[in-house]
Amino acid sequence: MRILMLGWEFPPFISGGLGTACYGLTKALDRRGHEVIFVLPKAVDRSHASHVKLVSPEGAPLSPAATPPLPHAGGAGARPAPAPLYAQRELALALGAVHYGLEGFTHTEFLGVPSWIRSTYTGARPVGGGRIIVVPGQPGHWTKVGEEWVYREVEGERAFDDPESQALRSAGVEPVADPQSGDAVPRAGADYSGDVIGESQRYARFVVRLCARERFDVIHAHDWMTYPAGVALARVTHRPLVCHIHSTEFDRSGEHVNQAIYDLERRGMHAAIRVIAVSMYTKSLCVRRYSVDPGKIEVVYNGIEQSIYQSVPEQRIGARDKIVLFLGRITMQKGPDYFVRAAKRVLEKMENVKFIVAGSGDMGRRMVELAAEMGIGHKVLFTGFLRGKDVERVFKMADCYVMPSVSEPFGIAPLEAISHDVPVIISKQSGVSEVLTHALKVDFWDIDEMANKILAVLRHPPLSRTLREHGQIEVRSLTWDGAAKKCEEVYEAAIRAMSERALVAV
Repeated sequence: MRILMLGWEFPPFISGGLGTACYGLTKALDRRGHEVIFVLPKAVDRSHASHVKLVSPEGAPLSPAATPPLPHAGGAGARPAPAPLYAQRELALALGAVHYGLEGFTHTEFLGVPSWIRSTYTGARPVGGGRIIVVPGQPGHWTKVGEEWVYREVEGERAFDDPESQALRSAGVEPVADPQSGDAVPRAGADYSGDVIGESQRYARFVVRLCARERFDVIHAHDWMTYPAGVALARVTHRPLVCHIHSTEFDRSGEHVNQAIYDLERRGMHAAIRVIAVSMYTKSLCVRRYSVDPGKIEVVYNGIEQSIYQSVPEQRIGARDKIVLFLGRITMQKGPDYFVRAAKRVLEKMENVKFIVAGSGDMGRRMVELAAEMGIGHKVLFTGFLRGKDVERVFKMADCYVMPSVSEPFGIAPLEAISHDVPVIISKQSGVSEVLTHALKVDFWDIDEMANKILAVLRHPPLSRTLREHGQIEVRSLTWDGAAKKCEEVYEAAIRAMSERALVAV
């Protein structure tokens, strides 16, 4: 099967579980022989990606004549003949995109698209990334203005009634009428670090222009940032859209949702032929909060790579110290304040404990201040964002891992902790609690019970050993190959449903 994957994160460019999930699932699909075209809204920062292999960005681009025709609705269920990847590679390269492959991927190609925002959660800008302005209209031409590529219409002509522009409008993305307008071209000194909606729309314009004439069986869009692109591309290509829900605005923001993001999520879920939820917890939320038909939602649990971790030397902060670990974004959703407050309760009863908060986020400074206010600043260590070997080292140090999330659609970190032989305590308000039996579970808000469970793990070696040994057995059954197999079934169901719709339309 040929799958067009739309995602916002992929190693080495990750800020959380979304990138880890995209990597694991894509690699499993690749192992199973599927062709995957993965479009990312960022270029490769080679200084941080030694394992990235460029596929031939300097090679001769395909000629426009080689561009295959647009698929038609009647062929929605047919298996298209193979076509060269990125028939519009010349356009992609002109825009500053990078076409590349990764070691370990046989059937997968990646396209990195320059982006102003490295992560929708941190708001950071990419390192050394150029700016692009994509205007999906014809006729016209691309021209470079400073560090920006701008599409200029031919004088006196406006062409925004083409199928691509109509598809974009159906997804809530307006084609840019005037490249010189403030919406299209950034003003000098303008700060786009928080413009995630605008960045999502720019990504959608790029994807539609670049991929409308590619051939694929199904579109798989990960999380809300890619839904406008997925909806528009499905409209113009008549291919089935599958939206993968890794988190929702209610998970990230509680009841104080961003209405614009909520609307994008809802539009994507309703436009999709099939919806993948990472847990029953998330499926229930999609039904209750977004009014999605439960019959079209399939639950596909995340997995974990069973052999990715290498042995690293054990390190200790102090000879007698017990280590309790929080690893995740320091945001409201992840409950870091409950972790720090529970730490205070633990330290009232047990002195030789240190707490590590590994991660970054908008609550980072407040958590440092909170620990100081509670008089435990010397017992709580803040490491900042960790990656690679540093993550392995911190797991190696830990005697207990705690995930106190307020609302966690799934939660891959506890699986990683168990794989590192660390007992885990997890929030009951999480998807991973559905698949883990040998983990202690607590309501995120119950800091007294959280503290009691931490103390139980630290004080009672038999309990710790049982959680570790039986947890390892459970984790072995949660594989990305299993998740990929379920995704295949979802793809097949989506293709069948699309074919049935086409027949009814005829």
